[in-house]
Amino acid sequence: MRKSTITATFDSDIQKVWDVVTDYRNYAWRSDLSKISIPLNGPSNGPYFIERDKKGFPTLFTVTLEIPCERYEFDISNDNLSGHWVGLFSQSGSKTQVIFTEKIKVRNPIMNLFVGSYLKKQQATYIADLRKALGE
Repeated sequence: MRKSTITATFDSDIQKVWDVVTDYRNYAWRSDLSKISIPLNGPSNGPYFIERDKKGFPTLFTVTLEIPCERYEFDISNDNLSGHWVGLFSQSGSKTQVIFTEKIKVRNPIMNLFVGSYLKKQQATYIADLRKALGE
């Protein structure tokens, strides 16, 4: 299993950052996605949604923990990988710090050669998109 963590600080208050990150119905700010859908029938162990990348490839996300403005977690699964994501949120004065950690297990051993750099790139894109969505 590969692990990647990214930390970022935003000038926005914690509620605004939390609202943008956890509102999976509003995904237009994400440059890596073409669509997010909420299936009518899916896993019974929590809220879930399906992200589709720009090529339409689907990834299922199942929310496993949500403590408002503090911690957000979900399981990740698609044909290529499975894993878990943890987002930690903290406020310091008027700034908000996030720590996002992703642990991924790839299904194809050859992909192990690339998954570390893939995760770092995905996380950097997410933070850059989030910064734009917050108007920073």
